[in-house]
Amino acid sequence: MGTETGLNRRPLASRDRPWAAMAVRLLLRTPITPNQISVLSIAFSAIGAWALVAAPRAPWGYLVGALAIQLRLLCNMLDGMVAVEGQRASSVGPLYNEIPDRVADTFFLVAFGCAAGLTWLGFVAALLAMFTAYIRVLGGSLGLAQDFRGPMAKQHRMAALTLGCLGAFVESFIAPTRYCLQLTLAVVTLGALVTAARRILAISSELGSR
Repeated sequence: MGTETGLNRRPLASRDRPWAAMAVRLLLRTPITPNQISVLSIAFSAIGAWALVAAPRAPWGYLVGALAIQLRLLCNMLDGMVAVEGQRASSVGPLYNEIPDRVADTFFLVAFGCAAGLTWLGFVAALLAMFTAYIRVLGGSLGLAQDFRGPMAKQHRMAALTLGCLGAFVESFIAPTRYCLQLTLAVVTLGALVTAARRILAISSELGSR
């Protein structure tokens, strides 16, 4: 995590929670850097992806996947807080802020597609997730505030996948179907498409009003 501040910092209500402040204080007592926390999110996403691919044969994988998603999001929050509140931002921080996120999104969405039996849709969802991020960063490169709107921004995608994993775990004890996974993936894919369109229209409007 680097110099993502102000209008270019993703709004997260969880940053104001007492437990988040306590976690940051504990991390600041260690030599860990924001960039290392960002890379750790890739490790969690890789574990989660492995668990999701195995989940149709071992339903516990859905729970591991859901936990890994939340740990990935925790890393995404803490790296920024350690960088900004802890004043440990680095010159290469912007790279660590974006690249691990794209890798983690791809791991989770492709693996989710495999678990759902719709691998092709997992790849489509991953591409659209990357596209929404590209549009956001493109807006920033044009001198605009980065646009974090949804309906399927990163935190929304991960919340949907978490619920999908939990639903699939319950479903695995009821019937040998994957409806929860398939419905979740369809919603995420469609939502990412809508998100991309909304961000493009917003950037176009702002550029036109200059």
